[in-house]
Amino acid sequence: MNLNTNKRGIVFFLAFLFTTSVTFATTPPNWQNAQWIWQQEDGPSNTWMSFRKTITVEELPEIVEAHIAVDSKFWLWINDEMVIFEGGLSRGPSQAGDWNRKEKITPTNSWYETVNIQPYLKKGENTIAILVWYWGRETHKGTHIDSGKGGLLFSAQIGDQKLVSNGSWKAKQHPGYDNTIAPASKSLVQYSVKFDAQKAMNDWSENAWYTSNFDDSNWQKATEKGKAGVAPWYNLEPNIVPQLINHGLNNYTNHNDLQFPFISKGQVIKCKLPFNKQITPYLEVEAKAGDTIFVTTDNRLNKITATYITKSGTQKFESFSWMNGNEIRYTIPKGVKVKALKYRWMSVGEMVGKFEVEDPFYNRLWWMGNNTLFVCARDNFMDCPDRERALWIGDVADQTGYLFYSMDNAGRQLLKKAILQTMSFSQDGVIGALGPLRVRELVAQSLQFIAQGIWPYYLNTGDKETLQKVYPFVYEYLALFPMQENGLPKYRIRQSPDAWDWVDWGVKKTADKEPIQMAFYYLALNKAKEMAEVLGKETHAKWYEKRMKTMKPAFEKAYWKDGFYSSNKDKLKDDRANAIAIVSGIANPKFHNQIVDNVLIPNRFSSPHFEWLAEEAMCIANRHKASLERMKDQYQSQVDKKSMSTLYEMFPRGGSYNHAWNGSNKILSKYIAGVAPTKVAWSEFQILPNLVHFKQLKKVIPTVKGNIIIDLEVKDNAYQLELISPENTTAIIGIPKTDKSITEVFANGKLIWKKGRKKKSVKGLIFDSENKDFLKFKAQSGTWKIDASYK
Repeated sequence: MNLNTNKRGIVFFLAFLFTTSVTFATTPPNWQNAQWIWQQEDGPSNTWMSFRKTITVEELPEIVEAHIAVDSKFWLWINDEMVIFEGGLSRGPSQAGDWNRKEKITPTNSWYETVNIQPYLKKGENTIAILVWYWGRETHKGTHIDSGKGGLLFSAQIGDQKLVSNGSWKAKQHPGYDNTIAPASKSLVQYSVKFDAQKAMNDWSENAWYTSNFDDSNWQKATEKGKAGVAPWYNLEPNIVPQLINHGLNNYTNHNDLQFPFISKGQVIKCKLPFNKQITPYLEVEAKAGDTIFVTTDNRLNKITATYITKSGTQKFESFSWMNGNEIRYTIPKGVKVKALKYRWMSVGEMVGKFEVEDPFYNRLWWMGNNTLFVCARDNFMDCPDRERALWIGDVADQTGYLFYSMDNAGRQLLKKAILQTMSFSQDGVIGALGPLRVRELVAQSLQFIAQGIWPYYLNTGDKETLQKVYPFVYEYLALFPMQENGLPKYRIRQSPDAWDWVDWGVKKTADKEPIQMAFYYLALNKAKEMAEVLGKETHAKWYEKRMKTMKPAFEKAYWKDGFYSSNKDKLKDDRANAIAIVSGIANPKFHNQIVDNVLIPNRFSSPHFEWLAEEAMCIANRHKASLERMKDQYQSQVDKKSMSTLYEMFPRGGSYNHAWNGSNKILSKYIAGVAPTKVAWSEFQILPNLVHFKQLKKVIPTVKGNIIIDLEVKDNAYQLELISPENTTAIIGIPKTDKSITEVFANGKLIWKKGRKKKSVKGLIFDSENKDFLKFKAQSGTWKIDASYK
């Protein structure tokens, strides 16, 4: 346990770089002769730097991959056409050296993007233009590590021709952007935008600075700052998250009501989005010079705004610093002719997952939960997209619960990034709950991340390589907990320099912290044991097993108070502690119903961070109806508020109105629809629905094997399932008994079961098992229609 965490992190990520770069590029990047370039000055903060390069291309290969690294974001045009709208990531894939906390120095490697630019090139003269936005700051929320120098690094091989960034490129600090404005907030690294069109370079016009016919003869040559690998950018690591999807400029939903064009009366113009999105606002106006237009959102916590100072005549503008909300609000001076107001939505992948029942409450709750997950994902999974955009790993663990039922591959890769970054920036064995810059230990979140972040990532993806890389950090952290004579680990509090003894918001003075931490530790041991077994670490697996065997009776002896678990039965009857006791498996199953009746039904102390765990505990206790009722009670006021499209940080409302930890969609997917992987990477999955009062259910699950599509219908004496399952999967299909006797079962029109006996065999489908709740069959991939009748 005396391993040097920082040095191990460097080795870990060098291995990561070597093994993953070929996944995202046809050929590994060749940075030879490429130089980091900028202006003579290293910054300053909030600088927008324009770069241009004109080249002649004689022959066009089938693929031309450009590798691009920046601090902090970039926009790329080739031959007047936009290629990438917002590339790059907040910095900090991994450490490049020892962390000097006293001097606040974190040597950090850099991300690079790989882009196929071949479709945008032509034979003859080509113009490449790149806008780079350098943030130049860090915050105590730790989502971005500033290099201290703005920079662009570019490399592309065009047939026999090598194109790299160097002193031959033209560079100019964009004069339209005001970089003297104050930061948006102390918690955000991103700035608002203040843009003066009178100082600009014909942006959003046919002769803009990024077009081929622009005259850059008076621009200075770029200043070379050093080759790839030099400080402060260090090694280059591939961005493993797919590039953002550009949904283009779109009209607001109330576009027709605004009746363009119109003359502004000086009032606030409210433009409605279809739901709460991350957007960049756009406008087209006719104005005199010097008018000021201000853009913000309806979100009271929004800190990112746009200020546009007009030039004379017709003009366009789009603010490239994204904001979010349900409404985008433009304040346009009186007399300005407004020709168009639009927005651009950029997203991390697509929300492929679906859930639909005949009850509109749960449909809308699912939709709001999906929107909340989506608006909290971009450079990283965020707690919220407004006040801080921070990667709290407990929030990420909550998001993990339902991202595999909602997001496509981009979501899976974003979770991988969160796991790799978190582990790379751990220190002295501590898995920090806020990363990557700050190792702030919230013990419950670190334990939760192991069990409900790392393990589900492996289970759902089968990415053993990542599991191998992060597992040593898991073991090292769990070994920090000394066992006591009573059979439980010592309660961990303030044993690291940056600790916070916090488990949840919710109702004040109701959180029973000791049993919560014990149960989370037990759950982390359980999942770490499964990791060790996958990786062939038998000694570790036995170590975890021994601790678990010791803890289970000790937990009951210490906390069971004749009807519920508590460290102080006279003061604490906590739904959170009792919920995680069930979910972790440390609770005695014979107590489940008592816990539900005595605690989880009457007590509502949790915030949404723990709410989904209470609902999950009720389902594990086979109390699905009670779980749905609690879910409805907790979220009813939010679902009823039609102006809302995302979910609050607090119950019934409070904090941010789009907070990442609302996880009821997991309950609807895993326990009500009953769909979950039973083997790694969805090679086998189960459909064991508990529909309660629902009569119809439609479900789409985006897995690494492909989409699973389910259509269920229940009638008085009949049950019907239509299933499309992807290749290389096996589905365990459970026909629910619901206190009835199953008389007949047909598969694709053939009778396979009658009065308790197997009948004809159907290719690709076999009988599996039967218990008091389900009659189960195993079906190979393909399309299936199962019809069952009841007596």
